[in-house]
Amino acid sequence: MASLKTVAEKANVSVYTAYQALNNSAEIDATVRSAVSKAADTLNYNFNITLRDVAAYAGVSTTTVSYVLNNNPLVKPATRELVLRAIKDLNYHPNTNARNLKSNEARMIGYAWHVMEDPIRRNAILDRFLYDMAQAAESYGYHVLTFTQPAQLGVKPYDELISTNRVDGFILTDTTFNDRRIKHLMDKKVPFAAWGHSNPDWNYPYVDVDGRRGMELAVEHLVLRGHKRIAFLGWPDGTVVGDARKNGYYSAMRAAGIEPPPDWIGYTPNIVEYAYRAAQQVLSANPRPTAVVCVNDVMALGVRSYLESVNLQIGEDVAVIGYDDTPIADLLGLTSIRQPVNEVAARVIDLLMAEIQGGTITKRQIVLEPSLIVRMSSRGRRSA
Repeated sequence: MASLKTVAEKANVSVYTAYQALNNSAEIDATVRSAVSKAADTLNYNFNITLRDVAAYAGVSTTTVSYVLNNNPLVKPATRELVLRAIKDLNYHPNTNARNLKSNEARMIGYAWHVMEDPIRRNAILDRFLYDMAQAAESYGYHVLTFTQPAQLGVKPYDELISTNRVDGFILTDTTFNDRRIKHLMDKKVPFAAWGHSNPDWNYPYVDVDGRRGMELAVEHLVLRGHKRIAFLGWPDGTVVGDARKNGYYSAMRAAGIEPPPDWIGYTPNIVEYAYRAAQQVLSANPRPTAVVCVNDVMALGVRSYLESVNLQIGEDVAVIGYDDTPIADLLGLTSIRQPVNEVAARVIDLLMAEIQGGTITKRQIVLEPSLIVRMSSRGRRSA
């Protein structure tokens, strides 16, 4: 297994210079940085400071480093100072698990919880995904370590877990365009896999569900039932998932020969109360839309709430379709688009395991198909 020392030897530089180059220090000139980067790529080295690196830099054995970390009184003061300086210079954080000092494996997968727009209503899809992912990980002998991901901290929580060797890789969700986390982990050569794409020019392992096709299924279903005035409720522009679903709406409408006017389109944060107001806006168009497709089931709940407030019946006066097929959709008889969450979880773990264990996999970027689950909310007799 490659180490910082072997990278340094191949690039013909010191261990500390190799560390600075891989850590993007401004003190290293471009020629040296390029040589070190090329050596790391050739050796397939993942930038991760270990106890062995500290020992190589200090010129002592790994046993001596362990003695210093454990405050063994047998270590001479001069040697202790040498090791402590190496720890500081390399920004080494000892692993909290003694087993990992021997194997350099945590057998843990990092997964971030994100701040929700509506803290009262959890994301039912990601809850299901976490459970299925944990089961898939356990089949490989790994467990999931969850941590919070406040937006203002960026990649800091990831770096902390990397530097302390608490995880062997990460699973990412809620991906964004040009996602900073993805670029950071790619640059650091840290194993990861994602649910969702980000930048078409980036070659990284991910599983996705075709959101564009899901929304096309919803619109096609309504068109077959005779609807022509179909409104759309979505998130503000600029999200990977939201934009794909919006594009599917426009694609299916235009395929049916319908050009939706601007007052049929509503944008809202992912909060029921805001979706209520957006529903009020689009259903105030004249003539009133006979159906509404929503970017997720939360939006559909807002539409349902508005319809009830004006004595209109969902599925009778106005057809409504949600997205994600959460348990609330089944409870309320809401037609919705179902994502194969269990398959996403299993596939994304397979991809991550291949990254961690160096295995081969035939396809690193997988796109799965959603399905339409029809219930009473889109079967209206009077609405079309």
